[in-house]
Amino acid sequence: MKEGRLGVALVGLGAYSEGQLAPALQQTKHCYLGGIVTGNSEKATRWKTKYNLPTDACYSYENFDSIKDNSGIDIVYVVLPNSMHVEYVIRAAQAGKHVICEKPMALTVDECNRMIAACKEAGRMLSVGYRLHFEPHNKEAMHIGQQKIFGDVKFIEADHGLSEATGWRLNKTLAGGGPLMDVGIYCVQAARYVTGLEPVAVTAQEGFKHNAEKFNGIEESITWQMEMPNGIVAKCTSSYSEKQNRLRMEAEHGWLELSPAYSYTGIKGKTVEGKMSFAQVNQQALQMDDFAVCIKEGRTSPVSGEEGRQDVKILEAIYKAMETGERIILE
Repeated sequence: MKEGRLGVALVGLGAYSEGQLAPALQQTKHCYLGGIVTGNSEKATRWKTKYNLPTDACYSYENFDSIKDNSGIDIVYVVLPNSMHVEYVIRAAQAGKHVICEKPMALTVDECNRMIAACKEAGRMLSVGYRLHFEPHNKEAMHIGQQKIFGDVKFIEADHGLSEATGWRLNKTLAGGGPLMDVGIYCVQAARYVTGLEPVAVTAQEGFKHNAEKFNGIEESITWQMEMPNGIVAKCTSSYSEKQNRLRMEAEHGWLELSPAYSYTGIKGKTVEGKMSFAQVNQQALQMDDFAVCIKEGRTSPVSGEEGRQDVKILEAIYKAMETGERIILE
C-alpha cells in the first residue's frame, strides 16, 4: 500500500493490459501499478523501464507464487486467456491477494465455483472486469430500465461483434468458444443489467461459417434469445466476422439506444426524450478504483465472482441450446 493506495499486479501483458489497464492505472486514485507477471523477458524489461517498476515487482509464471511475499501488491488482476483464469485466480487467492479476473470469468460454472471458494477460504475479495458497470451511458440504461422510467421493459436487442479475431481467441481450448464467450457476454450482461432480471430460458442458432478451417471448433457467429420474467425477450447476436456494437431497450412509454454501447471510449446514447449527454470516462480506472474502495471499506463488489458465475451459467445454456436446437430452461 502506497499513500493509502493499493498495488495492482497485472498477470499477462497482452493488448488489453498494455493498451487499457496499465494506462488506466496512471489515472486511478485508490490503486496503482504495483507489479507485473509475464513469461516474456523482453516485455518485462520494457514494462519495468516504462513504469519504473522495481525488479522484485516483476514476476514470471514460474515464480508467481512468491508474490505472496510482496506487501506492495494487494490485488492481482488476471488478464490471461480464458482457460487460464481458474488456475491463476486460485493461486492469487492462495498467495493472500485480492483478485480481479477478466471476463468471461471461466469456461464453466464448476470453475467459477472453485474460484469463488478459493477466495472465500483465503478471506480475499474477487471481482470480474465488467467495466461498463462504471460507464455513465450504461449506468443510465440500468437506471431507466430497472426503475421503469419509461414503464415496463418489453424488449431488448443487443449486438456485439468484431470484424476480425486472431490468436488464442480462435483456439477452443484457450477461449472456450467463439464470439459468444468474448464479446457476446456483453449482450448477456446488458439484458441482465437493463432489466435487473435473470433469464428463465434460452434458445440459440449458430450462424453460417464462411471459413470452416479458421473457425474450427468454435462458432463464427451466433444469434440467441433470452426469455426474461414478465414476458420480456432479449434478442442478441455476436460475431467474429461482422462489426456490431448496439444496445436497444423498448418499454411501454419509450425507448433507449446505445450505439456504440460497449466500446472503451466514444459510447453514445439517445432515448425517446433525446440524446444522452454524459462525459466520456476511463472505464477501467473507475472499475479498478471501485474495487480498491470495496477492499478498503469491506463491501462486496457490484461485479463480484457470483456476478461472473451467473453469466457463465447463461453462456453454457446458450451453447447447449445452439448445439441441441432445444429451448434450455435455466434453473
